[in-house]
Amino acid sequence: MNITATEIEPALRPTAAAGRRFDFARDRFAFVNELLWEYQFDDVTGKLTTRNTEPKPDYALRCFVMTRAAKQFFLHAQFDSLKPMATDETYRRLIRQVITSSPRLASVEAERIPFPGFDCLYEFSRANARLLKEECGGAWRSYILRSHWRMVLPISQAHQAATATRLAERLRAGGLPVLHLVTFPQLTMNHGVLLYDVQPSAAGWDFFAYDPNVAEKPMIISYDRASRSFSAPRNKYWRGGRLKVIEIYRNWFF
Repeated sequence: MNITATEIEPALRPTAAAGRRFDFARDRFAFVNELLWEYQFDDVTGKLTTRNTEPKPDYALRCFVMTRAAKQFFLHAQFDSLKPMATDETYRRLIRQVITSSPRLASVEAERIPFPGFDCLYEFSRANARLLKEECGGAWRSYILRSHWRMVLPISQAHQAATATRLAERLRAGGLPVLHLVTFPQLTMNHGVLLYDVQPSAAGWDFFAYDPNVAEKPMIISYDRASRSFSAPRNKYWRGGRLKVIEIYRNWFF
């Protein structure tokens, strides 16, 4: 069934899944997907200029890798700071188990993969960034996505309206949608984020997302009911404005 904005509970709360809710402070990575370029936006001319980031980043082009992995850790991992820390090889094996688990279905509590010595993913990733970067997947995973075939087809206002309603319903039900943000045929936005909350706005809905490029605070993706479109504010890699949204890892086709 469809829901209206007034039926959505206030946001800035974690999202429910597998018996608990996604907590932005605890369930994100401590490191970021680094940018290959520095972006400069000219508000007068509208011109975008870029220059190479110096020194060259050693962990970039992995936004989809990180969003998928953050969801997999949420669905399948269990942290216990009261148990002694394990060896690097043990942690490496556990990370591989998580990364090969379903990005759609959560493990039952008794079958969750145990990570001893740490309280949450944020703490674990702060201490074990190297292991996670080596095991979560290469940049090629950001280029081979099921959603790439969809982004080249027209994405209508009706599609975006249906997507907004579905995302709000899924979040209310405890889902954790992964989004592919695009401006195709332009390439000013081609990015992955993880939604974890929603709240009503005067115009429609505000969706709260974990953005692996900017991990200090949530990214807010707004849906406007009148124009049936999504938008996001300016950040260090995006000038701000309208964009299109595709939900991925939703089923076998996406």
